[in-house]
Amino acid sequence: MTRVTVDIDLNRVEGDLEFQLDLEDGVVVDARCVGTLYRGFEQIMIGRAPRDALVITPRVCGICGTAHLYAATLALEQIANITPPAHAVLVRNLCLMAETLQSDLRQSFLFFTPDFCNPLYAGHPLAAELAEAFAPLKGSVVRGCLKSTRELIGIVAIFGGQWPHSTYMLPGGITQPANARRLLDTSDILASVRAWFEQAVIGGDLDEWLALDSGEALFRWMAASPARQRSALGLFNRFGRDIGLHKLGAGTGHLLSYGVNHRPDGAGSELPAGFFNADTQQVEPLDHLQINEHVRHSWFLDYPGGRHPWAGETIPDHQPGSDRYTWAKAPRYGDKVVQTGPLAELRIAGEALICDLLASEGDNTWLRQFARLRRAGWLLNATVNTKKQLKMKLDEPHFIDPKIDVWPDGESYGLVEAARGGLGHWLRIKDGVIDKYQIVTPTAWNASPRDSAGRHGHWEQSIIGLPVADPENPVEIGHIVRSHDPCLVCTVHFIGSHKKTHFNV
Repeated sequence: MTRVTVDIDLNRVEGDLEFQLDLEDGVVVDARCVGTLYRGFEQIMIGRAPRDALVITPRVCGICGTAHLYAATLALEQIANITPPAHAVLVRNLCLMAETLQSDLRQSFLFFTPDFCNPLYAGHPLAAELAEAFAPLKGSVVRGCLKSTRELIGIVAIFGGQWPHSTYMLPGGITQPANARRLLDTSDILASVRAWFEQAVIGGDLDEWLALDSGEALFRWMAASPARQRSALGLFNRFGRDIGLHKLGAGTGHLLSYGVNHRPDGAGSELPAGFFNADTQQVEPLDHLQINEHVRHSWFLDYPGGRHPWAGETIPDHQPGSDRYTWAKAPRYGDKVVQTGPLAELRIAGEALICDLLASEGDNTWLRQFARLRRAGWLLNATVNTKKQLKMKLDEPHFIDPKIDVWPDGESYGLVEAARGGLGHWLRIKDGVIDKYQIVTPTAWNASPRDSAGRHGHWEQSIIGLPVADPENPVEIGHIVRSHDPCLVCTVHFIGSHKKTHFNV
C-alpha cells in the first residue's frame, strides 16, 4: 500500500490555509492543519495599559473587529465591576449583529458557493443555474450580496464612526449615543437587506421560513414554489444535497456557544450560552473554567496537558523536524474536542429546525452551511427588535464614567459569539497594567491541531476518512473547511505550501 502526503492550499478564507494530508488509495488517513507564521498578539499586550486592549485587539482581524472590541470591553468591565447602561448594550449588540450578518452572507455567497462552479461540476444539470447565481463577482446572487453587505456594515459606521477596527466601545458604555437619525438610517438599511434576502436568498417570506420547525417542513416549503427552488437557498439545497454534502464532513459532535445578544439587564443572552454534549445529547451550562489550551503539537514553549487561558502561555518555540506542525494551539472543553459557530448557537438555543436536522442527519457540511443562512435570517429579525428596544432608550445615558485612574489587580474574561463562533478574551492585571492576555478564537476551536492526548482537532477529524478524487482539485475538502467560515487570520497567519507532494512507500 502506498501512502502519499500532500500539502493542499485553500484560498477564499480569511488568511491562507494549508492542509497536510496523508492519503492511502485516495482516502485521507491522517490530516494536519498547518499554520506557518507566529503573530503573538498575546505577547504584544503584556505590560500595556488595560485600555490599550480596546485599540489593539480589534486589529486581530479585519472581519471580526467588533467582536474582539466587545470581548475586550467585557473583560475590562468585569474586572472593575462596571455595569454599562442598557442604551450602550443595545448599540453594541446591534453593531455586532450587523457585522455577523454581513459575514454570514459574504461567507455563503463569496466564499462557499463559488465552489459549486468548480469545473468538476460542469456537467451537472444545475451547472448553468449555479453559474448565473454564484459565479465569482458575476453571479446575480453574488452581486446582490456585495451590495447588501456594504450597506450592512454601514450600521457599524453609523454608531462607531468606522469599520473595521472601530473603537467606540469602552468600559462604561459607548462613545456616542443613538439618536433618531441614526435609527432611521439603520431602519432603511435593514429594510433593504431584508427585501433582498427574501427575494434572492430564500424566495419567500422571512417569518414564514423561520417558522419552519422540521426538515420535512423545510423541504416541503421549498418544493411548493418555483421561486423558492430558484432562490439561492433552493439552489444550495438542491445541488448541495445532490452531491452529498449532507453526508460529508462530520467531525466532533460536541458544540460550544457563548450566547448571542447580551441582555441589557445582565441576565444572560437572547440565545443562551452552553455546551452540547454529543455523548448525552444534552445541553449543559457553560463553564469557562473547563476551557483549556494544549500546545503539544504546536510551536510554543511546551507545558504538560492543557491549561486554562489564565494559566496559559504563548511563548514561541519553533522546533523544525519534530512532530509539532502549527502555530495554532489546541483548545479543549474539559477533554472534549468541540466545534463552534452558527450550528452550535442554534442547537444550544433549541431552534426547532436545526435540532430536527441535526438529530436526523448528524453533523455535516450541508447542515453547517444551512445553519449559517438560518442564523442570518434570525439576525435580520433580531436587529429590528434590538433597534425597537433602543428607540425606547434614547433619553437614557449611553456612557457612565467609571472614573478609574488605576485599574484593580485581578483576573477577568469577556465572551461573545463572533461570526464564526465563540470568541474569548482572558485578562490578568497586575500593578495597574496587563500581566497576561490570552485570546481563544472560533477558528482556534475548529482548526486546532492534535492535543496532548493525540486527539485530532475538529477540522482534522472531519477530513480523515474522506476520499479525495483529485489532490490537485480537492473540492471536497474545500466544501468541508469553508462550511466553518474559517478565519485563520484571527488564529495565526498561514502561508501556502507551493504544491509540495511527498510519496512514502
